[in-house]
Amino acid sequence: MRLRTLLIVIVFVGIGLAGILIGRALAAQNTSPIRVGILHALSGTMAISERSVVDATMMAIEEINAAGGVLGRQIEPILVDSQSDWDYSAQQAERLISTEGVDVVFGCWTSACRRTVRPVFESLNHLLVYPIQYEGLESSPNILYTGAAPNQQIIPAVKWSLDNLGTRFYLVGSDYVFPRSANAIIRDQVTSLRGTIVGESYILLGSTDVDAVVADIVATEPDVILNTINGDSNIAFFRALRDAGVTSDELPTLSFSISESELPTLDTARLVGDYAAWNYFQSVDSAENARFVAQFQARYGADRVTSDPIEAAYFGVYLWAQAVRTAGTPEVSEVQRALGDQSFNAPGGIVSIDPESNHTWRTVRIGQIRSDGQFDIVWDSGNPIRPVPYPIYRTQESWDGFLNDLYLSWGGSWANPGLPAN
Repeated sequence: MRLRTLLIVIVFVGIGLAGILIGRALAAQNTSPIRVGILHALSGTMAISERSVVDATMMAIEEINAAGGVLGRQIEPILVDSQSDWDYSAQQAERLISTEGVDVVFGCWTSACRRTVRPVFESLNHLLVYPIQYEGLESSPNILYTGAAPNQQIIPAVKWSLDNLGTRFYLVGSDYVFPRSANAIIRDQVTSLRGTIVGESYILLGSTDVDAVVADIVATEPDVILNTINGDSNIAFFRALRDAGVTSDELPTLSFSISESELPTLDTARLVGDYAAWNYFQSVDSAENARFVAQFQARYGADRVTSDPIEAAYFGVYLWAQAVRTAGTPEVSEVQRALGDQSFNAPGGIVSIDPESNHTWRTVRIGQIRSDGQFDIVWDSGNPIRPVPYPIYRTQESWDGFLNDLYLSWGGSWANPGLPAN
């Protein structure tokens, strides 16, 4: 009896192994393109930032294809304009997966977009590669986060500001989930470090109605402005600051969503001397970054610049491609299992996927804006920092309750619906 049972087990194991080997052999013989989705804003308020992310994603795909593709197959990108509209993004994400048959989607910028499309990826058990720093407070097996978690941008930037710029802070942001959450994190941290929040204001995404906010900044006399405004609203904000006589020498601004890509549109001269916190700047001094910048400019023009979201979008494609090779197939569930083994020598340094959170280890940097549109790196963490999506100031349950309250207060949306974002 025992011998018969053992023989049955051996037969079934053998069949299983044979099936896996046959499946991988068939995958290896498949020469049809691997279809991938790119879902970013080419129009609307976020196009100012997202067009460059599309360029970086396409460049990585072109490089991989030129080197022979993945598993002997070319990557075929399907580009969709999200129109800076997160509900439309969710519809298009489902179409890319269910109708176009893509194996991965590279996309989203705002957290309102990511949080709106997340249920689509989770219900269909698919994969989104998200390249933007964000507020944390989530972790999904269906999202690869290549941008910074709060402890890789927001938290170290606030500590640096307290040590170097002053203790009185004014918080200004766009009125959606990222700035609201980031500022809740900042409030907890500043309070614990005995600093002071002198004011906090929000403007609708895409709005240019900033005069009241700037007047409040002038009246409250902070030492530093922490800026989480996203998109082209920054143009009106900095113009109004300077028109009110607020200079970077007397009252510096540290921004969390302004990079080299946005500066030309914002009029760099208005921002010289202000700061930004990222994981990557074009001015990173390394051979790998020099190659990356040269290739990006050769592809898109000598006047083009690189930035943190550009770098994160670029290496996100490579991390996914490596996982496909490890898995031996682009099939989503197999790639998900292989992601945790991946590291990559990115332009800003080594990045590695943390298998527990699906976020990446990143080096943190603070840069000061120069007149040529580049940043002097005034501080960095020295080594990559392990991602911690949920800041320790509150429990995960408390953060989840905070997010739920925001969502309900906006009528089941991840942004204030006062005006359309596009």
